[in-house]
This record gives sequence, structure tokens and C-alpha cells, in this order.
Amino acid sequence: MNLDFRPAGGALAELNLLQVSIADTIGHVRLNRPEKRNAVNDTLVLQLRSALELMPSAVKAIVLSGEGSHFCAGLDLSELSERSVAEGILHSRQWHAVMDSIQFGRVPVVVVLHGAVVGGGLEIASACHIRVAEASAYYGLPEGQRGIFVGGGGSARVPRLAGVATMTDMMLCGRVLDAAEGHQRGLSQYLVADGAGFAKACELAGRIAGNAPLSNFAVMQALPRIADLSQSDGLFVESLMAAIAQGDDAAKQRVRAFLEKRAGKVEKSQ
Repeated sequence: MNLDFRPAGGALAELNLLQVSIADTIGHVRLNRPEKRNAVNDTLVLQLRSALELMPSAVKAIVLSGEGSHFCAGLDLSELSERSVAEGILHSRQWHAVMDSIQFGRVPVVVVLHGAVVGGGLEIASACHIRVAEASAYYGLPEGQRGIFVGGGGSARVPRLAGVATMTDMMLCGRVLDAAEGHQRGLSQYLVADGAGFAKACELAGRIAGNAPLSNFAVMQALPRIADLSQSDGLFVESLMAAIAQGDDAAKQRVRAFLEKRAGKVEKSQ
């Protein structure tokens, strides 16, 4: 998928730890600290939230990637400051708000994973909706060896992807998963060759951007919440969301197009 990405202007251009560009209905946000292996600090995390919130309304899907050889090597420990317990809680909650802005934001986010996807980098990735891993990707949670604990939502999101046992092993024993094992355990939905991740992510983002907006909203906002409910409560919320979605004019037009054979059928991927 060939897209003509052009640098974003205005406030988006002022986010110095990111590169933000836009092509039609797809936005591209790139972590831009390659000399630090895109290690995250508070400034980068807050800029990431700003980038998502400031995206023009015409953008219907976002691709997130990392500049250089790594997606994100985790927390920048050189900027870690000593905090009281209360300060630590507030700091963690600040990061939680940023991760929530990714998972429960306005549009779906497709992330490209290559090289290190470690600590905070894995927390960011787990908050995204679609994860495309290149063969060079590897996953680690070294917090146990650093004497700290995940604080950016990893304990809530990573086990939902790979299981509690996998995360326990990674944190207690320092186990590192390569791209193939990470894919097998659910840390990515797509696994591609090195260098092919961005093109694949753009292809997927293009598909997502072509969906009915209310359907995308339902998948982003309702689906993860339904998964946390009891079955009876979840089915009731599903009924509400289904009724809302199918009552939308865009949905009615798409169903009509299918019935009139103006829309393609589901086909097996090549």
C-alpha cells in the first residue's frame, strides 16, 4: 500500500520526541529517540497522548512505530527519580491515563514492532489494537531484575495477551521471547519479515479506516469491556451495542450494498 505521508503541521510538529505525518485518512506517529533506543520518559509518554488527541478528524486509523533499530527499549532509567509512595502512585496513574488514551481513544492504533519491545515498550504495544511484529522483535520485562514493577498498565494488559504464567516467567526469570514465540503466545497478531512491518501496518490501517466509524468505535470501546463482564452482563451490553451499530445510517448502507451484491464477500486471506 503506497501512501504519501507528509509531516503534520501546527502543534503536532512541535512534539520534538515524535515524528508525526499524515496520509489521507491514516496518521503515522513515530517514536523519535533512536539514540536512546526509543526509551520512554515522561515527556515522550505525554507527547504520545497529545499526538493521538491532536490528530485531525479526517484521520481514521493510526500507525505507531519507532525510529532506528528498536521499537522501544523500555523506561529511560537515567531519568528515573526517587519518589515517595504517594508520588509513585500518582506517576503510575499518569501513565495509565496515557495508555488508556491509546486503547480507548478516538481511532484504532496499529503498532509496528521491531528490535527491542521491552518494559514500557511492551506496555505501549499492549495498549494498541493491532500488533505487527517483524522477525527482529523481541520481548522482555526486566523490572524484576531492576528492583521495580511495571507501572504503565502492563500487569493488566500483557496477561490478557500472553497469560499470567508467561508474564510471571518474564518478570521473575528475565525470560526474553523472540518474535516467533511472542507471536505464538499472542503478543502480536501478524508476524512479517524484517522491513515489512510498516507496509503491513499501513495496509491494515487502510482496511480499518474503511470500516464504518461506529463499528470501529464498538470494537475499541465495547469489546474489551464486555470481556471483563460476566457472560450475562456482557451479552446484554452486546445487544445494546449491536442495536446502536445496526441503526446507524452507514451500517444500513453497507448492508444494503452487500445484499445488492455491490460489496465483496468474505474471502480467505492469501
